[in-house]
Amino acid sequence: MDVTTILILLLIGALATYLSGDKLASKVALVFSLGALGVTLNLLLKYSTGGDISFMADWIDMPKVALYFKADGLSMAMVLLTTALTPLIIFSSFGNTYKNSKNFYALVLFMTFAMTGTFLAADGLLYYIFWELALIPIYFIALIWGNGKADERKKAVLKFFIYTLAGSLFMLVGFVYLYSKADSFLLEDLYKLKLSATEQFYIFFAFFLAYAIKIPLIPFHTWQAKVYQKAPAVGTMLLSGIMLKMGLYSVIRWQLPIAPLAARTYMPILIGLSIAGVIYGSILALRQKDIKKLLAYSSLAHVGLIAAGCYTLTLDGLSGAVSQMIAHGFVVVGLFFVAEIIFRRYGTRKIAEMGGIRAQTPKFSSMFMILVLASVALPGTFNFVGEFTVLYSLSQINIWFVILGGSTIILGAYYMLKMFQNTMLGETNTKIFADVTTNEAITLIVIIAFLLFFGLYPKPLVDLVTPSLKEILSNINRFN
Repeated sequence: MDVTTILILLLIGALATYLSGDKLASKVALVFSLGALGVTLNLLLKYSTGGDISFMADWIDMPKVALYFKADGLSMAMVLLTTALTPLIIFSSFGNTYKNSKNFYALVLFMTFAMTGTFLAADGLLYYIFWELALIPIYFIALIWGNGKADERKKAVLKFFIYTLAGSLFMLVGFVYLYSKADSFLLEDLYKLKLSATEQFYIFFAFFLAYAIKIPLIPFHTWQAKVYQKAPAVGTMLLSGIMLKMGLYSVIRWQLPIAPLAARTYMPILIGLSIAGVIYGSILALRQKDIKKLLAYSSLAHVGLIAAGCYTLTLDGLSGAVSQMIAHGFVVVGLFFVAEIIFRRYGTRKIAEMGGIRAQTPKFSSMFMILVLASVALPGTFNFVGEFTVLYSLSQINIWFVILGGSTIILGAYYMLKMFQNTMLGETNTKIFADVTTNEAITLIVIIAFLLFFGLYPKPLVDLVTPSLKEILSNINRFN
C-alpha cells in the first residue's frame, strides 16, 4: 500500500457517489471519505515506522513527466488535514438538501482527490495538473449550489476562477523555464538547480502570484469575501479549511527551496505584506454585518500571520505556520458550520437579526464559545501553539513584526467576542432556536476535541513535520 491508494479510493468514491443516485449520494460520499481517512492513518503508521509509502512511475517521455508522489511528514500532515476534514464537512451537510445531490457530493470527493494530489505530487507538471483540477469542482459547487442572487453569485465565482487561473499560468511559465534548465520536473532536480539571482527573482514572483491569490494575501484577496459568502456552507468549508492551505503548503514546498535567494532578499517586504493582511483583515472584520463575511475576513487575517511565519525562513516559523494551518483548518470549518446552523434556524446571516440564542440553547452557545476562544488563540487550544510559535519566529527577525503581527490577538478577540455577544446574548430573537441535532453536535464535538487535544499535546504533529521542514531549510540555506 502506498499514497496512491488514497487517490484511487477518492476517485472511485467520486464515481460511485455519482452512480449511487441522489438518495444515497451523501452516505456513499461519507463512507468513501471515511475510508480515505482510514487509509491515511494506516499509511501514517507505516511512515512513522520507517516504511516507504511514496510512489514513482514513468508517465510521459517528452517532456519527461513522472507519476511521482512523495510522502514525507509535511505532505502527510496536509493529507491528514484534508482526509480528516472532508468526512466532517460531508457529515455536517446532512442537515441540508441539495438538488442533484449525486453531482454535488461527487464534486466534493473529486475536489478532495485533487487537493490530496497537490499535497503529494513531487513532479512539477503533475503538481500543476492537480492544482488546476482542484479549481474545477469548487467553481461548480459555488456556482450551482451557492447562495444569493444568481447574477451576483456568477460574478463572484467567475472573478475567483479568472483570478486563480491567471495566477496559475504564471506558475506554469515558471515550471516551463525550470524544465529548460533541469531537463526535469522532479522536485529533487529542481532543488539542485543553481539559478542566478535574476532567475530566482522571476521564478519566485511567478510562483508568488499563484500562491498569493490562492491563500489569499492582500492585494490579491478581492475575490475571497464574496465567494465565501456566496458559496454553500460545504464550499466555504472546503475553500477556507483546506484549499487555501494549498497555497501556504506550496510556499514551503516549492517556492522557498527553489528560489531561496529571492526569498531572503525580499523577506522584509513579504513579511510586511503578510502582516498588513493581518491588520487589514481584522479591521474589515470589525465592520461586517454578515456573519460569513466577518469569518471570511477573520480568515484573511489569520492566513496573513501564517504566511508571515513561512517567510521568516526559520524552523520555528515554518513549524508554527504548519501547526497554525492545521489548527486554522479545523477552527474555521467549525465556525462556518456554526454560521450554517444559525442560518438553518433563522434563515439569515445578518448578525443584527440574531441574538438571545444562549437562553434557548446553552449547549450550542458553549460549543460556539470554545471555537471563538480557539480562533483568538486562547492558551490550551491548538491555535495558540501555532500562533505563539509564529510570533516567536517573527521576534527573531524584527521586534516590530511581533508587535504588528500580534495585533491579530487583540483585534481578533474584539471582533470575535463582539460577534459572539451579538449572536448568542442580548435580546431573544422572536423565532424559536431549536437545539442542535445529534449530527450537528457530533461534528462540533469532534472539531473541539481535536483543537483541545493538540492544544495540550501538540508533540505528535510537531514531530511529524519537523524532519521534513529541516530538510527543506537545508535546501533553502544551500546558497549561504
